[in-house]
Amino acid sequence: MFQGMEYVYAVYQERSFSRAAEKLFISQPSLSANVKRVEQQVGYPIFDRSTKPLTLTECGRQYIRAVEKIRQTQGEFADFVRDWGNLRTGSLTLGGSSLFSSWILPPLLANFARQYPGIDVELVEETTGHLAKMLQTGEVDLLLDNCELDPQVFDRQVFRRERLLLAVPRSLPVNRSLVHFQIPAERIRDGSFLDPGTPEVSLAAFREEPFILLKPDNDTGKRAVAIFQKNGFRPRVLFQVDQQMTSYNITSSGIGLSFIGDTLISCVPPHPDVIYYKLRGENSARDILFYWKRGRYLSRAMEEFLREMGKGGENRPGTEDGGDLSKG
Repeated sequence: MFQGMEYVYAVYQERSFSRAAEKLFISQPSLSANVKRVEQQVGYPIFDRSTKPLTLTECGRQYIRAVEKIRQTQGEFADFVRDWGNLRTGSLTLGGSSLFSSWILPPLLANFARQYPGIDVELVEETTGHLAKMLQTGEVDLLLDNCELDPQVFDRQVFRRERLLLAVPRSLPVNRSLVHFQIPAERIRDGSFLDPGTPEVSLAAFREEPFILLKPDNDTGKRAVAIFQKNGFRPRVLFQVDQQMTSYNITSSGIGLSFIGDTLISCVPPHPDVIYYKLRGENSARDILFYWKRGRYLSRAMEEFLREMGKGGENRPGTEDGGDLSKG
């Protein structure tokens, strides 16, 4: 019914078939045929051809009102597409567990918002399991985490490489014989501890010490178990907690040892009562990743954010060889 409306609207504006034909660069018979076709689809005449200049019938007036609404909507949508393509409008929702929502994502989002102030940015803090469900339902666009999500369900992009270190209360006597292995917080924050010449401590040296571990469903907790198995002993576990920050705070209070990522150590203020050690083995290194639902449409905001995150990974604190990001 509105296919060919541009012919009708041109005649309405010019009040003449001949002038409208000139404006449209088509012949008058061709224009008349196109207008007649629209009138046949409508079922009633749009123009009263008995008047000079042409006037609209009652049905024609309603048709023109509808055409003008369509043209307005088309114009608004064209404006949106232009603004959207240039990232002057749009939205982006990112999710992260406590560590990432508190320390990693806020500065990334602030920088993105400064570059694209028209983008509506939202941050969701939840557990990884809940965020993965929100990612599947589209409530969250991107998830930052260090755990391994199903590659059949989620696509990924590496944010950076993370190393787990052993955090030990300074008050424990075991530190006296391991001074050569101790790493200042400054070297963790600037990434220089990743130099191959930095000595790696054997976890067996801490066989008799009490540990604070993350729960088994957490990637850090799983890696800790694998590290203990590799070193051939079962640890004395004082607590199992949900968050890396919690285990770090307990270690800072002098109670027990914990496995802490260089991401957290690089973000929080260094604690004078904690000593850090570089660990051996592949389980002490992992990727932190941005995840999104496999096969979903990537908005312009998502594309640009991921592009920005893919640049300069080697310059981020704690990055070993550049890349993606994950959870604690």
